[in-house]
Amino acid sequence: MASRELGPPLITLDTSALFALLDGADPDHAATTAALRSDGGPYVVPALILAEIGYLAERRLGLQALDALLDDLDSGAFSLDFDQGDLTRIRELAGRYADLPLGFADSAVVACAERHGGRILTLDADFTVVAREGTVRVVVL
Repeated sequence: MASRELGPPLITLDTSALFALLDGADPDHAATTAALRSDGGPYVVPALILAEIGYLAERRLGLQALDALLDDLDSGAFSLDFDQGDLTRIRELAGRYADLPLGFADSAVVACAERHGGRILTLDADFTVVAREGTVRVVVL
């Protein structure tokens, strides 16, 4: 599928990267933080992964981490994104990569990234398989 880029390339944040950013004790915290600092943004969070990252932050890190995530979203440090057309692409990706399994959330990240320049900040190796299509590029692994 060709990119439907709408503006300057953004970094689309995956759940794994968001979690590492929130958890200072995570072994990948420094690498994900450095990746964001070196880029300067803007950064986008697919709205369709909010429940996933919200649940993980609250359950594993506590309400303070959830509040920090909501602060980043509320302040505009991370922008929320959703496009109705992503649903067709999510279905296509989840079916094509069912053996990974890529699943709903990761497919939503790919669909969002494809519209915004293709860069994904993630720690999830499944995205490297999708990157072989040439529509996305993994920023950190």
